[in-house]
Amino acid sequence: MKQLIVITGASSGIGAAMAQAFSAKGHPLLLLARRVEPMEALQLENTICTSVDVTDATAMKAAITAAEEKFGPVGGLINNAGVMLLGAADVQDPAEWSQMLNVNVMGVLNGIHAVLAGMKARKTGTIINISSVAGRKTFPNHAAYCATKFAVHALTENIREEVAMDDVRMITIAPGAVETPLLSHTTNDEIKSGYEDWKEFMGGIIEPKSIADAAIFAFEQPQNVCVREIVLATTRQQP
Repeated sequence: MKQLIVITGASSGIGAAMAQAFSAKGHPLLLLARRVEPMEALQLENTICTSVDVTDATAMKAAITAAEEKFGPVGGLINNAGVMLLGAADVQDPAEWSQMLNVNVMGVLNGIHAVLAGMKARKTGTIINISSVAGRKTFPNHAAYCATKFAVHALTENIREEVAMDDVRMITIAPGAVETPLLSHTTNDEIKSGYEDWKEFMGGIIEPKSIADAAIFAFEQPQNVCVREIVLATTRQQP
């Protein structure tokens, strides 16, 4: 059996596409999200589906330990869970900032903390963090969201340098606009409408499968090759 892959935020969008892609490659999976039913509906072989809030480090570690007991050590972790709550800095509810920081940053660090020591000890392993083009440049109404994604870029590169000599790979994938339910988290209807107009102007945006294909490409490189960062978006996306 191939290496165990752990995917957070696997109930829809990019996470679900990742699950299907890695399962098709023969990997056993641990799928983590708040909602179990959509993950189970994927009907993937050799897969454990567990309801976990990524901000709960203890629950995440317990779920990973249970999966390792069945499928062996984690070979790859995909930190995909995230929320996007857009708003102007002077009007957005600070509670939304806290939610994004907790899920998008602490959730990623919790996943890394759960697997990294084992990977270092085994001298192998791959962690893929799903960031965003908004982790490389700013956008209107994205201040707090951009802050979280800039953090993902920074922490990934920082840890990559720390573990390079342990043959552990740290990879950032930064998509542009992707056809996922992520925008539905935003509470401002005017911002959501503008976002939809932008998508229409571009003639559509990329599908989650394209992100999953990029992850497969990076993961399947020899362990001594680290694709440090992949940035991809629909050709017509200008910013």
